[in-house]
Amino acid sequence: MKIEKTSNPLPASQMGEGRGATPQKSGSAPTPRQMESTSVSLGSTAAQLRSMEGGPSSIDAAKVAEIKQAISEGRFKINSEVVADRLIATVRELIGEKA
Repeated sequence: MKIEKTSNPLPASQMGEGRGATPQKSGSAPTPRQMESTSVSLGSTAAQLRSMEGGPSSIDAAKVAEIKQAISEGRFKINSEVVADRLIATVRELIGEKA
């Protein structure tokens, strides 16, 4: 299928206008339609995340530095069984099961 160029370009006043868009002249004040706002409400999880923005206060900076050093030196070993067990326990806790 061949797509051909149209011989009549769109007028400049129609270019870039979306459905329901209102053209605005440069430097003019917005119309009431353009000043409408949308309200967004986020759930409790978002509020919890926002409260954690500063980061948890229980981080042991010395332990983090020690782990970073071990990783950079190639000494850090990951026990996949422990990781898997803790992941499963976390999932069970989140879905309300007790193992």
